[in-house]
Formats: sequence, C-alpha cells, structure tokens
Amino acid sequence: MSFDAEMREALVTFTIESMELLQTMEEGLLNVEADEDPSEQINAIFRAAHTIKGSAGLFGLNHIVAFTHVVESVLDSLRDGKISVSADLIAALLPCCDHIALLIDDVVNGQVTEDLAHTAAGQLLLRELEVFLTGETHKTLVTSNDDHQEKVEAMGGGGTVDSGNWHLSLRFGPDTLREGMDPLSFIRYLSTLGDIVHLTTICTAIPAEEQMDAETCYLGFEIELKSQASKADIENVFEFVRDSSTIRILPMESGIDDFIALIRDLPEDDRYLGELLVNIGAITQQELEEALNQQKSGQEQNQEIDINQSAPRIGEILVDLQAVQQPIINAALEKQKQNKDKKNAENQSIRVDAERLDKLIDLVGELVISGAGVNLRSLISSDDTLKEQTSDLMRLIEEVRDSALQLRMVPIGTTFSRFQRVVRDVSKELGKEIELVISGGETEVDKSIVEKISDPLMHLVRNSMDHGIEPAELRIERGKPARGILRLNAYHASGNIVIEVSDDGGGLNKQRILEKAIERGLIEVNAQLSDQDIYALIFEPGFSTAQQLSNISGRGVGMDVVKRNVTALRGSIEVDSQLGIGATMRIYLPLTLAIIDGFLIGVGQSTFVIPLDRISECLALPSDTNNHEYIDLRGEVLPLIRLRSLFEISGDIPARENVVVVEFAGNKTGFIVDELLGEFQTVIKPLSKLFTHIKGVAGSTILGTGKVALILDVTTLIELATRRNQAIPKTVNPA
Repeated sequence: MSFDAEMREALVTFTIESMELLQTMEEGLLNVEADEDPSEQINAIFRAAHTIKGSAGLFGLNHIVAFTHVVESVLDSLRDGKISVSADLIAALLPCCDHIALLIDDVVNGQVTEDLAHTAAGQLLLRELEVFLTGETHKTLVTSNDDHQEKVEAMGGGGTVDSGNWHLSLRFGPDTLREGMDPLSFIRYLSTLGDIVHLTTICTAIPAEEQMDAETCYLGFEIELKSQASKADIENVFEFVRDSSTIRILPMESGIDDFIALIRDLPEDDRYLGELLVNIGAITQQELEEALNQQKSGQEQNQEIDINQSAPRIGEILVDLQAVQQPIINAALEKQKQNKDKKNAENQSIRVDAERLDKLIDLVGELVISGAGVNLRSLISSDDTLKEQTSDLMRLIEEVRDSALQLRMVPIGTTFSRFQRVVRDVSKELGKEIELVISGGETEVDKSIVEKISDPLMHLVRNSMDHGIEPAELRIERGKPARGILRLNAYHASGNIVIEVSDDGGGLNKQRILEKAIERGLIEVNAQLSDQDIYALIFEPGFSTAQQLSNISGRGVGMDVVKRNVTALRGSIEVDSQLGIGATMRIYLPLTLAIIDGFLIGVGQSTFVIPLDRISECLALPSDTNNHEYIDLRGEVLPLIRLRSLFEISGDIPARENVVVVEFAGNKTGFIVDELLGEFQTVIKPLSKLFTHIKGVAGSTILGTGKVALILDVTTLIELATRRNQAIPKTVNPA
C-alpha cells in the first residue's frame, strides 16, 4: 500500500471516529444539565473535543484544530469550575458541534482547507463562546507581542513569581537563523499557552569571537512554564524547528505525582507502555516515535521482539532522551503488570465494513436454503447415518445463522439519543417546555431496521410535540405541569421489537377526525368505526386536523409516509389515545429483515410460509363451520380467512382442513389451510416491483426442493379479517 493510500485510509478512520466523538459530545451536552454530578459527563465531552483536535492536527487540518481549540478552552474552563453549566452555555456549544461536523464533512468530500463561508460562520460561533471564557484566559488569548517581549525580558534576569508545572530545555539547531526562524518568536508564542515564570538563556555553545558565525544559532533556553496545556500542545509550538533542534519537555517535580495518579486511575486495558504514556500526556507521539526508532536501530539483528520484554527497554530510552522521569515509567510498568492478568478476559471489538457484513448474511441465507435441500433429501433416504449427520448439520447451520444475525444487532438507544437534540431545538422553536424521557435503549434490533426507522420516528416525535403537547398556559389551565413529557420506549414482544412514541398532551380528538374524514369523503356519514379505525384515518395521505399550519407539521404530509415506511419494514403501527391525557404511537417491527423461522402450510398445489413467532396454535377445522367467517375458540370469536379463496387457488378441498391461529397486537385470526408441513428456516427474498401491490404477501423464499413459496404478511391479513368481522358479536355461546 502506498503512502497516499495509507493516508487516505487513515483519514477515513479519522472522519468516522470524529463523527462518533461528536455524537458523544452532543449527547453529553444534552444530558449534562439534568445530571446531579456532571463532572464525569463534562470530562467525557472535553476528552471528545480534545481527541478531535489532536487527530485533526496529525493530518494538518489546521482550521479544524483552530476552531476546536477554542471550544476545548471553554470546556476546560467548565471542567475546572471557572464557569458553570447553563442553558446559554449548552445553546452556544451545540452549534459548535454542528460546525465541526460540517468541517469534517468537507474533509470527507475532499476539502481539506476551510471554505470562506464556513470561516465566517465559525467566527460568529466563536464570538458567542468568548463571553464564557474567564478573564484570565481571555487575557492570555489577546496578550500582545509587546507584552510578551516585556515578560520575556523581565524573566531573563532570573526573577521568579510562581512555580511552573512544566520544565522546557531548548537547544535550537545551528541552522535555525538560516532557515528564517527567530528563537525569540517561539518564546513569545509559548507564552500564549500560559505564564513563563522563569527563563534562563544558555550561551555555553557560543565559541570564541573569531570563530563565531553571524548566521549560526548558538542559543538555548531553560524555561519553567505554568500552563494547563498538554505536553503535545507545548511541543507543537516548536513544530517548525523540531527536526533540527533538541527540545525536551518534562513535568516539574510537583507534576510527577499528578501523572502517577493519572496512570493509577486509568481503566483496565492492555495498552503498550508508550501508548499509555502518550494517552496521559506524559510524552508526545513524536517522542515515542523517536524512542521506537532508537529501539529498532538497536535490535536490527534480532527480528523477533518480545513486546513484554521491550516495554522496560522503551522506558529506559525515554528516560535517556529526557522525555519523561523514571518514577512515571515505574508507575506505568506497574499498571501494565496489573492489567496483564485481566487481558484475556476483556471484550475485544473490531470495526467491520457494513457491506462485508451484508455479504456474510447473504451467504448464510444461501447456506440455509442449501441445508434445507440436503435435509429434505436425507428425510426421503433410508440411510439413518445420513439422517443423523444431516440433523447435526442443520443444528450447526442454525447456530451460524443466529450468530451471524447477532452481529447486526445494535442497541436502539443510540437512535433514541439523537432525538435529545431534536426535542431541545423543536421545543425552543415552538415555545414549549418539553422533556424527553428515554427507556428501553438497551433493546437490540437489526442495524438495517435502525437505519430505516429514524425518519418515521422523526415524524412521530415532531407531530407529538406540535399537535400533542399543549402550550404551557393551556396545560396549567388543565391542571397539568407546565412542562410536557415526551417518551420514547422500546421492548421485545412475541418475536418483535415494539417502539412507542407517547406524550402527555391533549390526545386525539375522535370527533374532529371523523368530521375531517367525512369532509374529505374518506368515510360515509353514518359509518360505524371502532376507535382503532378512527385513529387509523390520520395515516391517510394528506389527512390533517391541524387548525393552523407550522414549520413543524400540520400540512398533512408525514403520517402517511410513516405508515408506508413502517409497512415496508414488514411492520405495523397502531394508536392509543385518551382525550386530554395523551396519545401513544406504537410501532411493531420484526427483529431482523433477513432470515426468520417459518411454518410451512399447503393450500392446493401452493405452499406458503407463516412467520413462526406469529402463530399461537394449530387445530382441525370444525366440521360444522360450513361457510361461516368465524368459529368459537374456547368461548372467543375467531375470525377466519380462507387462503384458498383469498388467493383464488383451484383444486379439490380435502376432507379435513386445518386452522392456523395467528396473533398480532392482541388480535387473533385463523387461516384455513389444507396441510400443515412443519417448521422451516426461511430466507426472505423481496418480491419484484411488479408484485409490490399484492396485499397480504410480505416476500418470498426458496424451499429445499427449489420451489418458491410466498411469505404471508400476517399483520395485513389480520387487519383485513378485523375490518370484515366488525359486526360479529364479541363472544359466542358455546351451546
């Protein structure tokens, strides 16, 4: 791989990780106000900003470094308690996250320098942040060069006003002046990072007068610096003379204990010694690379290097290079020793490209189909050994299938957390006080579903905020708290994931919905509809009961799109509402879109698959049913659907028919079929666009015989049966 290719690959990793860190920052900023002890949240936000800035610096993305540095300064003041958490501070920092994301998007698109329009927008954001910087920090930022000159000259005499926390030993290279560099300019710039409390000029390298060269630099400095900047930030001051000069940066004696405390407080991990020291800021990446190169040059004849044995050697080299003191090395080695015993027990994770994962799922699906074919052949064979081995094979295929699908499962909480920002911004726009309460975030669902459910959830959340939750004045009149509550919840139920969007607002007005539906000609004036049927009208295209339009909702666009998108995911949506109390939108989705456990049924010469998690029981069709559209199931009405009639299948009806009882969202329906063919692992294949209009069919699959079977859409069929049998009495007299 070429250097350019490696850099491009590293840049891709940088953009991905930076976006994840920005997500962490945003979630932290949204949650920090409600946290009783926000220190941990603040530290996490600061670390995210610091990591983005440092990584951007490695790629020379100076415009990102410059912008993020100011954000980091504000967060540092927040972390030190110089400023406190407030709504104004969060409101100023959140747009900064958006701006950093915009700059990173530019990098993704090949723009590695800042756009002028983005520069102007960034300056406006930074201006808003300035008011949060402390007087001391702000003074440091605006100190003039003349002030620096006076400070440096005053300290040249050796006066000390305070104790520093960094000691810098600088020896500028002999060609520094020839390369157009002024040593004093580096000292001036260094003072922008903090206070130079002591400076000693080292002149021992100056030769006799007759041997002096006016263009050669002989200067060195010993400096005590008081600064909150990291070691890497201090080292970056001397970036342009780093290769030709000797630059050593060490913590003062008082700072050694701080680094040792940092090492001891690190979480358990298996970092190498150098990586650990870089992460706590005791050494910089450049110092580590210098030590590694020196180690490598000393081990060229020994190709196999024991990492555990090389750790102490790296420590020795770093101490020899005056990059760090021995007590810090000792503490780091002790930390590694403590971690070594736990290394094997730690969870390791790797990044996997989504396309590779999809390819794996496709291959597992084909394996399931092939396995079903082999199993079918073995069943009609008289070879008992073959049957036994095939049974083991099918068991292993099922385990591989489950493991492969588990790789795609992700917690839905990440998706929920994104709505913290949406609720904050929209509630501000609407002038309402709304709190988002999230539960069930640990519920796992297929990654492909998570990606496709975000837009429907966005519509539902916005709709609840705009139409559902009343203004504060109206809520107080109704005896409610001024602040409205919007809830996002997720849980597993009967092989599905259920996502609820609920609010404590005014609820749906059934009478207004009916009036609007009659006005638009959707229903007859004297139509008798259940509550669920009335609520379902809001999902009709263009339907809206909003009395005034807003930028959020009310134009009749969105709710029909929600239902269409949910249906495309083989899901359904239902509504519960109580006038004056609130409403709940409940989405039912399958756990995965790729492979399911199915139950094979036969009708005439056709074969169908019913998702196994939808089936509650199977029974023989009573002989006295005749052409009734329902039967008595232990005192309850069970609506029936004759699949033979529904799909217009010809052929003789067998003497004994069967009923497959399916259930969804509390509603039951019986499918009348000819044969029960047993369980079957089903790989879902999408239907061609020519057949997408067919109701009651969710997809297709290939059987072990090579025959194609249709997968029934249980949800749609149950809705069909429910509407058709509304006039049936709720209970049946067994007599």
